[in-house]
Amino acid sequence: MVVPTVGRPGLARLLTTLVGQEGPAPVQVVVVDDRPTDPGTRDGASLSGRRADPAQDPCERACAQAREAGLDVLLVRSGGRGAAAARNAGWRRARTEWIVFVDDDVELPAGWARALAADLADCPADVGGVQGRLVVPLPQGRRPTDWERGTAGLETAAWITADMAYRREALVDVGGFDERFPRAFREDSDLALRVQDAGWRLVRGEHTSVRPVRPADDLASARQQRGNADDVLMGALHGPRWRQRAEAAVGRLPWHAVTVAAGAGTLAAAATGRRRVAAVAAAGWLGLTADFAWRRIAPGPRSGDEVRRMLLTSALIPPLAVWHRLRGELAWRGPGRPASWPPPVRAVLFDRDGTLVHDVPCNGDPDLVRPVDGAAEALARVRAAGLATAIVSNQPGVGRGLLTTAQVDAVNARVEELLGPFDAVVYCPDGPDAPSPYRKPEPGMVLEAARRLGVTPAECLLIGDIGADVEAALAAGARAVLVPTPLTRPEEVEATAAVVGSLPEAVDLALAVAPPARQSGGRR
Repeated sequence: MVVPTVGRPGLARLLTTLVGQEGPAPVQVVVVDDRPTDPGTRDGASLSGRRADPAQDPCERACAQAREAGLDVLLVRSGGRGAAAARNAGWRRARTEWIVFVDDDVELPAGWARALAADLADCPADVGGVQGRLVVPLPQGRRPTDWERGTAGLETAAWITADMAYRREALVDVGGFDERFPRAFREDSDLALRVQDAGWRLVRGEHTSVRPVRPADDLASARQQRGNADDVLMGALHGPRWRQRAEAAVGRLPWHAVTVAAGAGTLAAAATGRRRVAAVAAAGWLGLTADFAWRRIAPGPRSGDEVRRMLLTSALIPPLAVWHRLRGELAWRGPGRPASWPPPVRAVLFDRDGTLVHDVPCNGDPDLVRPVDGAAEALARVRAAGLATAIVSNQPGVGRGLLTTAQVDAVNARVEELLGPFDAVVYCPDGPDAPSPYRKPEPGMVLEAARRLGVTPAECLLIGDIGADVEAALAAGARAVLVPTPLTRPEEVEATAAVVGSLPEAVDLALAVAPPARQSGGRR
């Protein structure tokens, strides 16, 4: 089970409702904390920081309570990159046949696990996903508000990952969720269409979960208009019939465009002194806005707060919807269609000790640097293919007082002298006891290296020699290859999808998923 979260109280409730389930428990629950990483301290190549006190952290507390109740819970951090990235960071850590995605604001009634197991057991081999049935309880004794009615629409939505199981094989086939969808919106529809395009069937199961309506402020519906940009990406990826295939409603965007045009016409006519035209356009804007507001007010409780909220947001939504639509058009309707997901590798990140050079514990002496066999030739091939290169390295000796940053910098300089220059060098000096967001297996260093290289994390591949390297890459959204050494634990090898015997072999895998080499042979 994969649960993306941003630390909301619902996480603890979800895990509590999972503990007492009848039927098989999940092999593991991967909770993915997608809150942004603290910016930390940057001093040249050094990158340091501290997470919040675990005892005060809501995700840590909820996971600890679930472990005490008998669940196998793994907490992963994905660095605040959105729901799609968080789900990818979770399912890529799993090796089970089925991955069940559940949102942190869902509650699991008794019998959910038993019904889920029955649904999955009944699936033929060509079924790649099973959607659960979602129930949204609405208030009794009054009509629901606009926000509550919108949430209730989840009951009939197709392939939403509030409660959705996918075969791991299907996720691997399509590369998981497309992380270009930054919000919890349309990323699930996009995945469903790509899974079906890959030849898998999706079905609806009988297991049922509950999605309470969570509180929302006055402008929540206005902020939702950002999804209009994601609709453009859906159209660019899947063509004009994507709504029919995804069973998605058309919405009111055409009417919003007319409303915005009437408002703009009012301002333009008034500015040029054409009062009659301005009056006609203003009447049109007022009528369209009033009609939109009434359509939202009439089915609701019509309380003073609800009417005020609907009047405010009905005036705001049309221009916001049109603005975000235009923003999406500019982002996704340029020359050519957006590239397929996942993107090709444009940068290779290397762990230092044990991967590029032989491991000398807490080495501060440049004279002790010895590259592993084939390192120089492997790096030359990467650079000749036009790929960026970076070092990402834990240096806990600094935090433990055994090294200085000057010594680490001197060793890094020697590595570059022997193996050629790297486009970025990032290391974390925090010791193993520090709750650092950058020390591998946390994703912070990988995210920072991608930022410095000017690529997305999904365009990076990290080569390392221990499980922490792989875990950091997957949490950041990068690909990973493990090159074991005698220090690599067997369970780390078993848990890693891509394992090879040498650094040159790892580079072979990186070049296989990279764009064709540029004729110039260099990175631009």
